Amino acid sequence: MSKLSEIDAWLGDRLPALLAGHQVPGAAIAVLAGGEVIDHAAGVLNKHTGVESTVDSVFQIGSITKVWTATLAMQLVDEGLLDLDRPVRSYLPEFALADEDAAARITVRQLACHTAGFEGDIFTDTGVGDDCVAKLVATLSEVPQLFPPGEMFSYNNAGYCVLGRIVEVLHGASWDQCVREHLFAPLGLTHAAAGPYDAIRYRAAIGHLKANPADEPQPAPVWALARSNAPAGSTLAMRPRDLLTFVRMQLNEGKADDGTRVLAPESVHAMREQQVPVPDLGTMGRAWGLGWMLFDRPDGRLIGHDGGTLGQSSYLRVVPDRDVAVALVTNGGNPVRLYLEIFRKVLGELAGVELPALPAPNPAATPADGSRYVGRYSSRVADTVVSQDEEGKLWIERTPKGIFAEAGVGKPDKAQLLGWQGDSLVARHAQLPGEYLVHAFAGDDGTGRAQYLHTGRADRRVD
Repeated sequence: MSKLSEIDAWLGDRLPALLAGHQVPGAAIAVLAGGEVIDHAAGVLNKHTGVESTVDSVFQIGSITKVWTATLAMQLVDEGLLDLDRPVRSYLPEFALADEDAAARITVRQLACHTAGFEGDIFTDTGVGDDCVAKLVATLSEVPQLFPPGEMFSYNNAGYCVLGRIVEVLHGASWDQCVREHLFAPLGLTHAAAGPYDAIRYRAAIGHLKANPADEPQPAPVWALARSNAPAGSTLAMRPRDLLTFVRMQLNEGKADDGTRVLAPESVHAMREQQVPVPDLGTMGRAWGLGWMLFDRPDGRLIGHDGGTLGQSSYLRVVPDRDVAVALVTNGGNPVRLYLEIFRKVLGELAGVELPALPAPNPAATPADGSRYVGRYSSRVADTVVSQDEEGKLWIERTPKGIFAEAGVGKPDKAQLLGWQGDSLVARHAQLPGEYLVHAFAGDDGTGRAQYLHTGRADRRVD
């Protein structure tokens, strides 16, 4: 029996129990190895309806969409219509931010690798019309700059909406239409949806949320986030097999299964080249390419992306040198533990790649002097206060605000900050019992205090 056949049998036997053990209502997974794909599904798509998950069910892929948007941009590079190193205003003259100098200097490349430097969690709902992305970009004129363009990495959803708008302008069509015509069609995808009006044609999963961490997950009140954030990952849905068809094109030097040229080989490789290092955040990867997260391990090259929407989580990992890829889509519960249990088995057996352990406290690394960390850090979606008590313990208190507070996503939470490694500390995860979230403290405000609290996004010190 081949290794892939062994994985096939293991998934068929174990997947339902794994879902139950991690409170995941439903999931689907596909594995690519040596050009062959296997897929499995278990659980239900909606706990209220009891509709079962199948391998042809579509789940939202969330921010994995960013790799698709980057691919659309690279197709325009191939056509000579887009230069990654030209300012955004070369293509969007109206592009404006609160910082005029930054808005004039930000390049397309900086959008694609999250180094543009402006605050990125902008989820304004600008309607469902084909002009919704353009309207969202127009709302950015008051968005503040966190740091000079190109200085560091800070995950930026709004930056990908701007990149998606450039795609729209150069193609003369909505982002949804672009992804259908320039990726779905040439790849021959049969179960992929650019939004809810497409997804309703298929057996579609709905996300499940918990009112409190100890509760059972229940169906989310709505299916998707705002269409205006589609280029960043708010609406794209598909079955994992179709996601791996996209990956197979990336592994096949930009050619679809039928030989159709979708992307130039130079662009395929450019997307995997390191553009910016990432602070040590545990599971987020060591660097970023153009769209791709770079997780390279001592035992092999590893790229991928994760995604999360309203109760749906997705995980994609690719080992290019071994022709191995795994795509997992879920609709609630504790998907992180599910992902780790499955991917460690699959990637270890098929590619010899070992995933790192989840971050855990290292008491010996807890700083005695918390003066570098203590203070208030802020973004449009949360205020975070780091304090140190009389016993020397460090605490972090995060209060959602703006759209997250209005939507009831997350609640004020206080947890102890514990050592992990260097300037990266950990605190228990508010939404995932038993998990720890890494908080990296970066920069210097001139007095020895950290300038940024980095959890993937760089929240700036304000006090």
